[in-house]
Amino acid sequence: MSDLVHVVCPACDAVNRIANSRLADGPKCGKCHRQLFTGEPLALTAANFQKHIERSDIPVVVDFWAPWCGPCKMMAPQYQQAAKSLEPRVRLAKLDTEAHQSLGARYNIRSIPTLAVFSGGREIARQAGAMGMNDIVRWVQSHIQR
Repeated sequence: MSDLVHVVCPACDAVNRIANSRLADGPKCGKCHRQLFTGEPLALTAANFQKHIERSDIPVVVDFWAPWCGPCKMMAPQYQQAAKSLEPRVRLAKLDTEAHQSLGARYNIRSIPTLAVFSGGREIARQAGAMGMNDIVRWVQSHIQR
């Protein structure tokens, strides 16, 4: 079995192959040479959403949010702290459902914030409502196999 995993670059969306054992060593993108893990949630768009959830071999957690949502604003710093705690074994990302309404509709997002865990290109778990950093980390870890 190969020790290589695919990781999509947060800067240029290039797919990189990295040894699983080297994920924590600060790997850089082979195309743009920027850090693959920044400890920050990645802002997804309609243009790069599918690539990040389908081509990444590490789980991707997406926060479906909107700029006018009070609970979303309250959870944002907690989600950012969770990204620092969970990377590089998990990629945390955000999708503005106001700017990308078609994706919110496609994934049947009925309330925000909603967190969804994607693995192998498919959704494996979903949780609606704001959470604190420890709750986010615990919830994500309960749904991934690493």
